[in-house]
Amino acid sequence: MKALLAIALIGGLGAAGSTWATEPAALLYQAHCARCHGVERLGGMGPALLPENLGRLKKAEALAVIRDGRALTQMPGFQGLLDDASLQALADYLYTPPATPPRWGLDEIRASHTLAHTPDSLPDKPLHSADPLHLFVVVELGDHHITILDGDRLEPLHRFATRPNLHGGPKFSPDGRYVYLCSRDGWVSKFDLYSLQTVAEIRAGINARNLAVSADGRTVMVANYLPHTLVALSADDLSPLKVIPVDDGQGHTSRVSAVYTAAPRHSFIAALKDLKEVWEIPYNEQAEPVYQGVMHDYRSESGEASLIDRRPLPVRRIAVDDYLDDFFFDPSYQHLIGASRDGGRGQVVNLVVGRPIASVALPGLPHLGSGITWEYQGRSVLATPNLKEGVVSIIDLQSWQTLRRIPTLGPGFFLRSHENSPYAWVDNSFAPGVARETLQLIDKRTLEVVKSLRPAPGKTAAHVEFTHDGRYALVSVADWDGALVVYDAATLEEVKRLPMRKPSGKYNVSNKINRSSGTSH
Repeated sequence: MKALLAIALIGGLGAAGSTWATEPAALLYQAHCARCHGVERLGGMGPALLPENLGRLKKAEALAVIRDGRALTQMPGFQGLLDDASLQALADYLYTPPATPPRWGLDEIRASHTLAHTPDSLPDKPLHSADPLHLFVVVELGDHHITILDGDRLEPLHRFATRPNLHGGPKFSPDGRYVYLCSRDGWVSKFDLYSLQTVAEIRAGINARNLAVSADGRTVMVANYLPHTLVALSADDLSPLKVIPVDDGQGHTSRVSAVYTAAPRHSFIAALKDLKEVWEIPYNEQAEPVYQGVMHDYRSESGEASLIDRRPLPVRRIAVDDYLDDFFFDPSYQHLIGASRDGGRGQVVNLVVGRPIASVALPGLPHLGSGITWEYQGRSVLATPNLKEGVVSIIDLQSWQTLRRIPTLGPGFFLRSHENSPYAWVDNSFAPGVARETLQLIDKRTLEVVKSLRPAPGKTAAHVEFTHDGRYALVSVADWDGALVVYDAATLEEVKRLPMRKPSGKYNVSNKINRSSGTSH
């Protein structure tokens, strides 16, 4: 994790010849960092260098990157060029908020937009022989590339460079033809899986978390940490449609932890980091039932209920009992289960009535965004890994009771399965030593760990994804000299391995667009 976070300082190459030992920190920055990170620290070839972007990177770690550089990137080390006091001053400066808060509004977003290919210029059929619904999109964080993998032959089809530090997982158009990518620095890219080329790009924010694509294929919504906004884009060409300020109407704003598509409800759902609210944003007229019984959300100054807000992308605010940083939706999308990063208990929010209806025992730090479901003894259950404790929690989706807490070797990030597999695969990627290298398989029928796999001794075993039919499971060995390891999902024997540069997630088109219960949505 620290390796991923430290990339926030990539690219501070400067052209100064003196030590600048007595210069103010701002001049140090302009001399050594502005060329790649922007004069206002808003990013360029390198990412934005603002406190909001560096929240997970401790100042001591930032100082080490400035001093020693960052291996395998364009970030040089400044030891020998700057003395210790100057290095410390520069590190301190990066964690100091600017006097004028950075702006990234509709004008800035629109100015960043590039369109390489108009929709009507693209081919009607794939220009390759692979089944486009069986493809995998594999994110390689090591050198900021994506590999398009033929999911039938299990061989690479195409590889291309991406914006640095993709985050939040690629999302697909409803028909699976296009994939949309989001970087930490707010860049959104649209890629055509028929012609294997980037169609359009735009920078929707300074620090973005993820994006979601509407089920009608018309709108892309981007969640921003900085500025505190949601940004709606046209899915056709990524042109901006609307910037939605995220605030409570009383002067309090919020970072957006994530945004999701609730396809059956024809709406987006946003998780807010700093407000005790959940936002639902309908994206077409079919979402009319969203507003039944919630007229109190729309009142005039006199307190009288107004007509339903007919403006594009209106916001429905749902008050909750605590901050909700992370969500999981039940299969019907009538309920969301949310938890804060403080851990302890989760909340169940009924989206139909618009309020919390239950609490869920979720100690530690559950990673609900990686939760999956299956049928267990005639009931639907949620299974979620934990970022802090070595445990997988199993929750009954009717009673909201915890059925089992399954011990694992250590904290993990991902949990995956498939409708045709009896096993749920969980990593232990935040555990020390051998545990980090080990995947554990849970029998979905007995809720017991029945098998352990160690794909690459000495290297972290991480994200798992299945082929469209569940026949094979693909595992990421998350190392610079990493690999995708392909297992037969029935025999658990290794079939092949494909060299990759620190592969993180891999995403099967069919599983994603059909909302497989074994993967995240």
